[in-house]
Amino acid sequence: MKNLSSFISGLVFGIGLLLAGMANPAKVLGFLDLAGIWDPSLALVMGGAIAVGLVAFTLAKRRSDSLLQVRMQLPNSRVIDQPLVVGALLFGIGWGIAGVCPGPAIVAMGAGIPQALIFVAAMMTGMLAFELRKSYIQRKRAAHA
Repeated sequence: MKNLSSFISGLVFGIGLLLAGMANPAKVLGFLDLAGIWDPSLALVMGGAIAVGLVAFTLAKRRSDSLLQVRMQLPNSRVIDQPLVVGALLFGIGWGIAGVCPGPAIVAMGAGIPQALIFVAAMMTGMLAFELRKSYIQRKRAAHA
């Protein structure tokens, strides 16, 4: 039941991203181009997502288990550190250059958009590079301890 619920949630989310235009790099870049011909339509999508997320997180904080009786793991860190800021900068720069972010890229790949495959491959390469660097730093610190 949990897997079916996850699949249906992901499917609905993906369809929503496609319908909203979030998987269309030209539309996203039009939204991000504040100095040119700005397309504000995605602001409504983001506003709706923020409103739904706010309600969902508020309700989730009042519960320990989900509706399917699965233990929820909500974020609880309030620390704004260098990895968070650098990650946010990389995300924003990548979004501005490519016009795609991870969720819509996976949806676009599933929809058969060839550029999405290149984006997802580059994204996964970056994730691997991060993990390798993190592992290297941890081993280096452990050796000096």
